[in-house]
Parts: sequence; structure tokens; C-alpha cells
Amino acid sequence: MDYFDIKGKKYLVFGVANKKSVAYFIAQSLISLGAEVILVVLNDEVKQKAEKLFPGVSVYTCDLEKENDIKKLRQNIISDNNELILNGIVHSVAFANFSNGLVPFFETEKKDFLQAVDISCFSLISIVKVFKDMMDPIASVVTISISTTRMASENYGYMGPVKAALESTLAFLAKSFSSFSEVRFNAVCAGLLKTSASAGIPGYIDSYLYAEKATLRHKALKTQEVADTALFLLSPRSSGINAQRIIVDAGMEINYFDKDLTSSSGV
Repeated sequence: MDYFDIKGKKYLVFGVANKKSVAYFIAQSLISLGAEVILVVLNDEVKQKAEKLFPGVSVYTCDLEKENDIKKLRQNIISDNNELILNGIVHSVAFANFSNGLVPFFETEKKDFLQAVDISCFSLISIVKVFKDMMDPIASVVTISISTTRMASENYGYMGPVKAALESTLAFLAKSFSSFSEVRFNAVCAGLLKTSASAGIPGYIDSYLYAEKATLRHKALKTQEVADTALFLLSPRSSGINAQRIIVDAGMEINYFDKDLTSSSGV
């Protein structure tokens, strides 16, 4: 029995960079259930890697900072896939410029902040605007966020407010699409993961190790667990969920005052 009812459905997945990417795990899971996946990556270099990871899967490139690139992507996909109807879109995209290292939040450069908003948040608006007419009336759109945007993690810096903007965007997209469809917009809000992107965050390893101790099970969150939640949200089984953020953090958010963490030996 195909519980998820995903077999034969078509999904557009943005954000595969390598085998550690959340988008990679989501795409793999979709394919394993018989879905047809179309991948969108940043550039030709990443495309070559993605084609090796997913033999036989269509891979396109797109610079999400350029709206014309997104429009061109749509045209290319249409020309290669006659009468394609998308059952879902995965937006697993984020970028922050940490090239200057860790700086206090108030010293954030305007250009860096706006670029992060553009790529990590506004790109979702651009994507669904361009692909609106190719989406099934009951399609599902899933983005990847973080477990909390209210915890002022110094090393995560301005990406906290950027992810907060992304999560707020879901509500407005869901509302605007509701005037002509039942397309749903939700976020999987993940705890700390071991990905290549996170490795670029200054001091991330210390936060990751702390998060592992803070989970109720004292085991790190697995990327596959995040992908599994995305899989559910992409499926018709989650038809009653819209404009929501689903936290996947192995219980970390309720365990900050665990006695082993607060004791002198655990700090």
C-alpha cells in the first residue's frame, strides 16, 4: 500500500548541493516512493555532481537571485516536459555571507542581509509566482527553516531574522493562493544538522554538539528525519495542514534546562 500516495507524482526540488543536503535526502525519498523528481541547482558545477548522484533525473541550473533565470528555468522545463503538472515544490535554499567571519549582529552589512533575504526568502515567492500555472490545484510547497527564530544564536547571526521572514511568507502565500486553489505552504523547521552548508557557519560544531546533548534522546537529529517530515507534508496525507511550521528537533526546545546540561559538569 502506498500510504503517502506519492507514486507517479511530480516534484520540483530546489537546493541539492551534495549528499549531505536536506534536498538530497528529500529527493531520494521521493524517488524511492516512485515519484518523478526534477532537480534545480545553482550552477553547472553542482549540476555535474547532482547528475552523478541522481542518474537519469533531469537537472537544471538557476541563479535564484535573478528573476529572469527563474523564468528561463520554467521555459526550459516546459520545453522538455510537455504538459507537466507539478504536485509539489521543495524550497531547500539558504545563503549567508560569512566571509568576514563572526561579527556582532548590529554590524551586519546591509548588502549581506539583503542578499540573504533575496536568496533564502524572496526566492520562494519568485518561484511560486513563475510556476503557479504549472502547479496542481492541490499541490504542496515545502520550505526548510530552523527550529526557532527567537533564540538569538550569535553564530547564526542575521539568518535568524531571515528565516523568520521566510516563515511569515508562508502565511501570506497560502492566503493569496487560496483565492484560486488549495495549494498548501508549510515549513519543516529543523534542529541542528550536519550539512555542508552548516559547516560554513562560524563556531557551528560547538552548537551542534550542544544540540545533540539537549535533545531528549541525547542523539543528534538526522537529516533523513527532516526529509521524512517533508515527505509527509508533500503528500496528500497532510492535506489539512497549511501555513504551518513543523518543528523537527528531537525535543530539544523543551530540554534546555536538563539537569545534565545545567550542572557544572555538563556545561
